[in-house]
Amino acid sequence: MGKRMNLKNKKKKRHIIKKTIFIIVFLFSCFFTIRILASISIENQSDEFLTYLLENQNIYLENNRKGFSYFHKLMMNIINVDLSSPLTFLNRDYKGLTNNNIVQVRQTETTFKNKDQSKKNPTIYIYNTHQTEDYKPTSYLEYSVNPSVMMSSYILEEQLTKKGYKVLVEEESVSKLRTSLGLNYAGSYKVTRSMMETAKKNNPTLKYYIDLHRDSLTHDKTTLIADNKSYAKILFLIGLENTNYQENLDFTTKISTSLNEKVPGLSKGIYKKEGPLVNGVYNQDFSNRVILVEVGGNENTIEEVYRSLIVLGEVLDEVIKSD
Repeated sequence: MGKRMNLKNKKKKRHIIKKTIFIIVFLFSCFFTIRILASISIENQSDEFLTYLLENQNIYLENNRKGFSYFHKLMMNIINVDLSSPLTFLNRDYKGLTNNNIVQVRQTETTFKNKDQSKKNPTIYIYNTHQTEDYKPTSYLEYSVNPSVMMSSYILEEQLTKKGYKVLVEEESVSKLRTSLGLNYAGSYKVTRSMMETAKKNNPTLKYYIDLHRDSLTHDKTTLIADNKSYAKILFLIGLENTNYQENLDFTTKISTSLNEKVPGLSKGIYKKEGPLVNGVYNQDFSNRVILVEVGGNENTIEEVYRSLIVLGEVLDEVIKSD
């Protein structure tokens, strides 16, 4: 009987030892797994992971999205990417990109630190009636990233902020609001009209409104080669069926002319629209300083767009100062 008890006790001790060893191994495994994840490069992440991050052009801008804050903190700790700052993705070492490539589109740390401050009493409002208009994916294709007009809004914001302007970029989803109101794609201008009214109500200092789009023509028709550099051509649209059309036309003409003085051929001029089956307004009745501008087309790269937006930022600075 005593031998049986001893044997039973020995088995029990072995079982306890095995469980203890298992727990220790498990904890060490968890620890080293976390360490590996913290050091892993983003290009080694799964396609599903990157698609989740970037499937919506501005998902990483909505800091207050339900269930987003915890994921945001996790990403900051694991891969050092700030999901609230879209261009921080460009600070990573992506396969296929060089320091002389689209990495130039980086937004500086100073800009992010002053982002909240720059939104107080803004004078410029940038928005995208057609937020889903995208550009050629090129180097981003394997990461399921489609550079869009939303990205161009933040590039232009950065250029204007550097020049001392306080800029507000619209981050609400046009498509979601349009769907909730039962509107089709053509109803996008009704949605952005509401956004403009809200922005003006909350920010009475707003004076200039820039609606950024892109064209849908082929690359040869939307691209300019100047000094061995490739630029996305710029086209302005003016609706003639509103009371502000002449003032908006005069203001836009100054911008278009100045663009071509800096880079001949960069601006394709101003396309005036009116008549049946045509918008003819484009919310330009809202103010005498509403600019609808198309930067490049769907076959242009974001790098070409970036070069053009640098010039556009310089011209806007000059024209606004003389306004």
